[in-house]
Amino acid sequence: MSSDAEADCPAPLKEKLPSEIWVLIFCNVVVALGYGVVAPVLPQYARNFGVSISAATFVITAFALMRLVGAPPAGILVQRFGERRVYVSGLLIVALSTGACAFAQTYWQLLLFRSLGGLGSAMFTVSSLGLMIRISPPGARGRVSGMFTSAFLVGSVLGPVLGSLTAGLGLSMPFVIYGVALLIAAGVVLIMLRTSSLATPGELTETALSVGAALRNRAYRAALASNFATGWSAFGLRVALVPLFVVEVLHRGAGVAGLALATFAVGNVSVVIISGWLSDRVGRRIPLLIGLPVAAATTVLVGYTASLPLFLAAAFVTGAATGIFIAPQQAAVADIVGSKARGGTAVATFQMTSDFGAILGSLAVGQIAQHLSYGAAFAFSGAILLVAAVFWVFAPETRPRPGAEHTEARPLGPDAGGEVP
Repeated sequence: MSSDAEADCPAPLKEKLPSEIWVLIFCNVVVALGYGVVAPVLPQYARNFGVSISAATFVITAFALMRLVGAPPAGILVQRFGERRVYVSGLLIVALSTGACAFAQTYWQLLLFRSLGGLGSAMFTVSSLGLMIRISPPGARGRVSGMFTSAFLVGSVLGPVLGSLTAGLGLSMPFVIYGVALLIAAGVVLIMLRTSSLATPGELTETALSVGAALRNRAYRAALASNFATGWSAFGLRVALVPLFVVEVLHRGAGVAGLALATFAVGNVSVVIISGWLSDRVGRRIPLLIGLPVAAATTVLVGYTASLPLFLAAAFVTGAATGIFIAPQQAAVADIVGSKARGGTAVATFQMTSDFGAILGSLAVGQIAQHLSYGAAFAFSGAILLVAAVFWVFAPETRPRPGAEHTEARPLGPDAGGEVP
């Protein structure tokens, strides 16, 4: 057991990360990059089958819905078969279903293939977070979470650019490119992690952390609340309403709408790695208690701007504030689940809250904007973020104390999940 003096010593600034971490980060970039390649052409591709605009956009909605529906089964599969197998299987399902989209002969075939892709996406999303938890050193979970998030963001920003270039090869070509890229990613994971003891279930993984046990942890409940707010604001509000706000309120074109979304993303990328590293030093709660209220205030400000420069400045700050709390909330879940137990269903529930927030948020803000105003929609979204911050006010710290990183937090009671002694 470490002495009190040792326990109070700061953690090493640079804890060496296992090589498996870099494999997963590479795959995250490929997944996000490929999704960005497909996203710009998907509605137009669906329209080629002679369907309405609403039917074309439902192909996108179906993918998100199947991700939501597929998360609980994915968590159960992780509990039973382990993260690595489910991760590779999910990548293969998305790869094959995406490639099949290029050869769809009818709208219904396209809808079926994209829906299967949503199930596969749920599998590798849940299992990738589970792998991150299993592989990450306890003292570097925030830093790893930051790099994970950055990998997705970089791929998401660059993907549409690459997609616009490949669209000239034909609307079906992006699906082929994405499918092949995912096959390569699956092969890399299968080969690089095949003999890894860190990514292979061993004698310490016989126990499983159930959702019920996790829900007894106030920090886990707070993480669910903040992840729901993340889905609502970062995916639902921004994707559904920001482009319309730019066109109808600021009276700018679609190009400026794309610039606005990119500004949110750049703000996010600029701080997310730093925030993750910081959470390994000062704890998870401080970045969350800073980022959530700031994101709430600037989200409201975005909805009441009439000037493009002020709008872009507020968008950048909102993205940065979101980046402050994304990695720490993931690291908090990693602290709670720990590396010595399978937490597939707990991780799946955490992931579902974001997807549910994105779907509900995209629908709700549209109705609020239509019946009240754009400002009211942004203000309501800010309130969602603020409520999530309140959850973290009453949540305990989860970060293991330096010198005690090998002791895992176990959520055994309503006040569990506190700082590890």
